[in-house]
Amino acid sequence: MKEIDLRSDTVTRPTKGMMQAIINAEVGDDVYKEDPTVNKLERKLADMFGMDEALFFPTGSMANQAAIKLHTQPADQLICDKWAHVYNYEGGGASFNSGVSCKLVDGDRGMITAAQVEENINPLDFYHSPLTTLVCLENTTNKGGGACYDFEEIKKIRKVCDEHNLGLHLDGARLFNALVAKNEDPKEYGKIFDTISVCLSKGLGTPMGTVLIGNKKVMKNAMRVRKVLGGGMRQIGFMAAAGIYALDNQVERLAEDNRRASEIGKTLNSQSYVGEVEPVETNIVIFYLKNASDEAAFMKCLQQENIRISNMGQGKLRIVTHHDYSEEMHQRFLKVLEKIEL
Repeated sequence: MKEIDLRSDTVTRPTKGMMQAIINAEVGDDVYKEDPTVNKLERKLADMFGMDEALFFPTGSMANQAAIKLHTQPADQLICDKWAHVYNYEGGGASFNSGVSCKLVDGDRGMITAAQVEENINPLDFYHSPLTTLVCLENTTNKGGGACYDFEEIKKIRKVCDEHNLGLHLDGARLFNALVAKNEDPKEYGKIFDTISVCLSKGLGTPMGTVLIGNKKVMKNAMRVRKVLGGGMRQIGFMAAAGIYALDNQVERLAEDNRRASEIGKTLNSQSYVGEVEPVETNIVIFYLKNASDEAAFMKCLQQENIRISNMGQGKLRIVTHHDYSEEMHQRFLKVLEKIEL
């Protein structure tokens, strides 16, 4: 029985077409900016979002941490949702790498509003509190179950940032899932944000890599910060080729992941053992069992069917669809959910 791994979209493997692109990549030394394939990928994404510059990073966390460093000085403070990846899943990097603290906002499924941003900005003349210099948003939200921001709210947040001279960074680890789900134009995001990190190794299915895109003024020290963080790479064009292939061939198919996640959510909602399913907008399904004590038994039932999902703690279970999760697997998984008895 073939394993169905729905723990994350990071478990994806390169397709045959992507492997061919990797093998045939023209490479050079990226530290010298002489890798033509990396340069092509960076230019492609900068143009796609209508922004000035882009820089390839080995990981999404490093790209986010570099963005924070570029926007802030030690003892500054950034504003983010309490579930934000930059706070919860980057090892305390904001404090370690940049010496900044995080003002956590109690948003809705990982999303915050312009009003919340405004009320959490520390007064400029109150030197006892940290200086607020940056707002970090996440779209889609990870802990929020793949929720997508209303773009009109993002515009309002930009207005607040402009009024208070704050930078605005987007952790766009799963941004393309949101773009496909809401039929949005990446150039509209480029007009709003100062920096955007775009992960290639989740739904887009590459082995590694995130590209930080931004405006020239913010990005001028990006190479230096990446070097300090240990992110200088050599013939990384092999991985950049995977990114180019993904952008050319694997964006529109994200709609399949979103659809399958929605169908899983509907199936879970109809099961007597499920207490709550959070709204499903993209490729993440967050749900809770009716009885928390049944969690071990539920996970064992899945294990017996060679199915893996994530336990996020506090009763929160997560399913993430991706391109290695086929329609055949999908139909089998739905049947398994329907036959479980707790």
